[in-house]
Amino acid sequence: HLLGGAQHDPEYVKLNPNHVVPTLVHDGTALIESTLINEYLDDAFPAAPMRPSDPRGRHSVHLWTKLLDEKVQAAIAVVTFAIGPRNLLLQQPAEVRDTNIDAIPDPAQRASRRSVIERGVEAPEFAGALATMVAFLDRVEAATTPGGWLSGDSFGLADAAALPYVLRLDHLAMGPLLSTDARPALADWYERVRARRSFETAVASWAPEFAVEIL
Repeated sequence: HLLGGAQHDPEYVKLNPNHVVPTLVHDGTALIESTLINEYLDDAFPAAPMRPSDPRGRHSVHLWTKLLDEKVQAAIAVVTFAIGPRNLLLQQPAEVRDTNIDAIPDPAQRASRRSVIERGVEAPEFAGALATMVAFLDRVEAATTPGGWLSGDSFGLADAAALPYVLRLDHLAMGPLLSTDARPALADWYERVRARRSFETAVASWAPEFAVEIL
């Protein structure tokens, strides 16, 4: 229950000291950080490889995950909280809201979260974050060929890592940014990802309707 602050529960923080999701527990070991979890799964279950075998291809995948981790993740957090759950959070008692914000361990992230919840799209962080997301979409558009994938010859780790950010913008009613008119290659890629059986299994069936409506 992220809006309720369950990620700050002491028992959860024992598994993930960063107070964030996801956390995967596999064979009794807690694994954190989305990119590292994906790489762990690729190593632990090599029968269906998600990364190219050649060094250049793996380097290209790492460039995508590096971009997502270092720039896109922080930007989508700003955009999400400025637009999506902000109204619900503002309806919480101030002491509950402040307690959850104060529990964010990183001071910069804590200040940014407080700013966007209080000011929404008028927050000073918002314009730059939105520009980062648009630049990310443009990069996907430039890198994708018809029927092609970010990971190389087949759907792989870079595609899986990029999907949540595109999906989040879609859920935030930013569909025009993802349209065929605006970015045809991106639109084609997004349609092909959503048509995969794994999308229904791993994404659609796990997304509560009320959570999407909040966004």
